[in-house]
Amino acid sequence: MSLYEPPLRSVRFLVNEVLKAPEALAAAGWEDATADLFDAVLGDAGRLAADVLLPLDRSGDEEGARVEGDGVRMPAGCRDAWALWRDGGWNGLAGDPAYGGQGLPGLLDMLVTEMVCAANLAFSITPGLTQGAIRALAAHGDAAVKERCLPPMLAGDWTGAMALTEPQAGTDLGLLRMRAEPVGDGTYRLAGQKMFISSADHDLTDNLVHLVLARLPGAPPGTRGISLFVVPKRLSGGARNGWSVLSVERKMGLHASPTCVVSYDGAVGWLVGAPNRGLAAMFTMMNHERLFVGIQGIGVGERAAQAALAYARERVQGRAAGGGEGAADPILHHPDVRRMVLTARALTDAGRALAGWVALRLDRAAKDPSLAEEAEDWAALLTPVVKAAGTDFGFEAAVLAQQVMGGHGYIRDNGVEQLVRDVRATQIYEGTNGVQALDFVQRKLGLHGGRPLARMLEAVEDAAARLAGSPMTAGLAEPLRDGADRLRGLADWLRQEERDPRDGAAGATDLLRLTALVAYGWMWALTASAAARRPAGYDPGFLDARLGLARFFMTRLLPETAMLEARIRSGYAGLDAGLADGLAGLDG
Repeated sequence: MSLYEPPLRSVRFLVNEVLKAPEALAAAGWEDATADLFDAVLGDAGRLAADVLLPLDRSGDEEGARVEGDGVRMPAGCRDAWALWRDGGWNGLAGDPAYGGQGLPGLLDMLVTEMVCAANLAFSITPGLTQGAIRALAAHGDAAVKERCLPPMLAGDWTGAMALTEPQAGTDLGLLRMRAEPVGDGTYRLAGQKMFISSADHDLTDNLVHLVLARLPGAPPGTRGISLFVVPKRLSGGARNGWSVLSVERKMGLHASPTCVVSYDGAVGWLVGAPNRGLAAMFTMMNHERLFVGIQGIGVGERAAQAALAYARERVQGRAAGGGEGAADPILHHPDVRRMVLTARALTDAGRALAGWVALRLDRAAKDPSLAEEAEDWAALLTPVVKAAGTDFGFEAAVLAQQVMGGHGYIRDNGVEQLVRDVRATQIYEGTNGVQALDFVQRKLGLHGGRPLARMLEAVEDAAARLAGSPMTAGLAEPLRDGADRLRGLADWLRQEERDPRDGAAGATDLLRLTALVAYGWMWALTASAAARRPAGYDPGFLDARLGLARFFMTRLLPETAMLEARIRSGYAGLDAGLADGLAGLDG
């Protein structure tokens, strides 16, 4: 079984020195969100992750969730782990105190979530989906729905899931057919089938709710005719509602997370938000889930980076170029192994910092409405970046760890192959990363006349200027500026009127990755500047490692933006060259 050590030192440095979160939160009205509070909560969460959730990761994968009787049975130990999660108040950490939540910052909740994801990705899905459902109901539910659902959800007595996908309607929700008939007493009866519904059922709690997209009679076609409903498993008095799980999907990974096919046969539900405006309400949940899924990738990246480094330090094999005089050296001395170890670490730490940046901006705006426009800009621009980059790079880190371990990485007993299988789904669900890229190019780049991107590029330039102003970091400024210039130039290139409208779609995935690399470089710039100040309370070796990782990222990973720029500028013609008459000439 792979081990996991909660990265408390790195997280503490990020919170206090890079983001300066306690000061920023206090200035916005979070006076109680002190550094000591962060340390205490994260310490407790780390123990829960390492001592309770990690030991269940492999056994849950081996046993899996299954349909038994009239519901889903979870693997051994999961129900007890959920009881500890519930009794510790973790489900309501950032929840509204009016409904029983603790009202702590979302940044703190995000960092707790990352440790849960690292220790047991399958377990993380149920609380992660519940948080998104809580946000959707809080934002769009009427008073009765809120009073019925939010207190038990924040207490951890109920959980939440979202039911969007149907066999014929995945990303294109305009094709969904689920029907909702009004009864006349304020309730609706839902009929149809959903699939790929994560945490649709389980025995962790006695009740749970689905947020279901469905069509009312006479609704307009397409996405304009979708409404949102909250549909519990059990009704008042404990009677079972009219839906059932037909099967648990047999997946590549995440075996301990029940992904279900669900049949609704007159299930009782309540409308959430306005009729035919369900997709807008559901996006409150979906946007939270996209940030959450990015954090899932970052959590797996952390565990993979730890596994790669530990193995590379211990495994003695071959003589490294310039190595010692013994018969063999630890493989960490081999340059290519070192490259893989450093890549996994540099991508993971930067991803955590970027997700934290977004969470902190949202926290400040929650207390200070004057910061709302800025926070909305950051969230709109960076949500697809955090989702796609967090999961792409998390998968890459897991594969790198597997490669570092060689044959041992391919063997189940060592745990890394499970990370590869589990994290792969994160690139697919909550909108595939290709969909995130299209959203980024078609909507987010030009949002508010390009204001969010301009805001980010200004912040990158400021960070580069700080790098240039310190002898310890001056050499890191130019690579960051080069990456920012490429991003700025490509955004201008795509806005040209004569541009083939297909060029943006053709280069969307590459442009999102390029943006992520620039954003990650920006986070390493902030980290390097913080380390160069040599703050008290940190081991000099740790601070030197921060500077070294920043240098590695700027010199070895950020230059990938040059290749990405060339591919993007090839446009749609680069995809269509020689294939103007279609793909009939290809084999297969």
